Amino acid sequence: MTVWHDVDDVKAVYTPIFGKPQGADKFNDDLAFGRQRLASLNSSLISLCTTIPEKFGVTEELIKPFLEGMTMSKAIEENKLFIIDLEILEGCPAKTETHVITCPFALFYFNNDHQLKPIAIQLFQQKGPDNPVFLPSDPPYTWLLAKMWYNLADATYHQALTHLNFTHLMMEGICVATNRQLSPSHPMFILLHPHFKYIMAVNAMDFWSLEDYGTLPADLKRRGVLEQSVLTDAYQMRDDALLLYDAIKNYVQKYVTHYYENDSSLQEDNEIQDWGAEIVMSVDDGGAGVKGVKNGGRFETTDHLVMTLTPIIYACSVGHAVANYQQYEEYGDPFNYPFIMHGVPPKEKGEVSIETILQSIATKDELLKLMAITKLLSEKDKQKLGDFEELTFTDPPAIQILEEFQQNLRDIGKTIDERNKLREPAYDWLHPRTIPNSISI
Repeated sequence: MTVWHDVDDVKAVYTPIFGKPQGADKFNDDLAFGRQRLASLNSSLISLCTTIPEKFGVTEELIKPFLEGMTMSKAIEENKLFIIDLEILEGCPAKTETHVITCPFALFYFNNDHQLKPIAIQLFQQKGPDNPVFLPSDPPYTWLLAKMWYNLADATYHQALTHLNFTHLMMEGICVATNRQLSPSHPMFILLHPHFKYIMAVNAMDFWSLEDYGTLPADLKRRGVLEQSVLTDAYQMRDDALLLYDAIKNYVQKYVTHYYENDSSLQEDNEIQDWGAEIVMSVDDGGAGVKGVKNGGRFETTDHLVMTLTPIIYACSVGHAVANYQQYEEYGDPFNYPFIMHGVPPKEKGEVSIETILQSIATKDELLKLMAITKLLSEKDKQKLGDFEELTFTDPPAIQILEEFQQNLRDIGKTIDERNKLREPAYDWLHPRTIPNSISI
């Protein structure tokens, strides 16, 4: 096993072939850790905190120094406290008996400078003397180690659910249903086909629901972060993604209402009704098992169909882009977003040495393998959203609808360019020119 001598020894692995990941520019940086919750790979977990869970050992006394003179109740009242609860990972089996997966709570404060900062981390669900609440006032490397173990859990959720399950696997089931139930000449097949182009080559629904989790505005509202008055100017993923979601919805709505002039024509379309039935059918019965489809997959109105197609196209393009293309920049630095941790999580708040940190991170061989994989996964398809390799649209009105969508995307790109002039750092991950049509890797 390679022994890391110091932090610079780790940084020396970044050769010109790979390049230095963006995460390597930060070390034990609370602002960078907060920004990961809003503009990184897994930025759909954070929720507005309206109460402290009983299992989370946070008290007024513990976090008072980090609230800029506020009481905890006042911070909650003013929408300044945010929480992530990874209870879903409790009892999750690890790769080997020596690996540990935490199931943490993390609490964040949105300060007067519009910056999100971590103020408390508890690494396991049940509070107790061997499961302390770690704080920014703890010894520096103790606090760093707590953040790293938190990020290991976040990475586990990201890869298993946000990335693999909610994009690749879910969309694969819908792709199969599309090819089974819709003929290649069907207008809805033509609409969906560019967004399913490579999914089968690269690849039991749980709590995930198309209506609650897959529909971006509903997901943001469920987490209490839809309104611009919450996390103002800081939640870049939300702000840019909403522009794209609305553009996709507008595009789909125009397209659907062009082919279905009234609800009766939709209700009489056996192909699309059979498609709806299959995507909601349980996996055991041969369906895709998607929950939360409008009207149980029986499309009585064009709105039912629009509200089903929109999150599907969004997930194949924007949703996957959010979850995938920053992987090298984030996972490439083992202090920034650990994908592997050795040893055990800290059970007390005593002093931790840099040697302990170096022994906890991935070995050189592990890090180089991870860099190679994530560099490959971060490569983008050349065909950006709305720009199809083959012209599947031949109907002149449909071509016009597509061209209007493309223009809307260009306008969104200009808006994001203007926003980035005021952002530090800039957020380019949801610029339309960087988003592929489909899950191609």
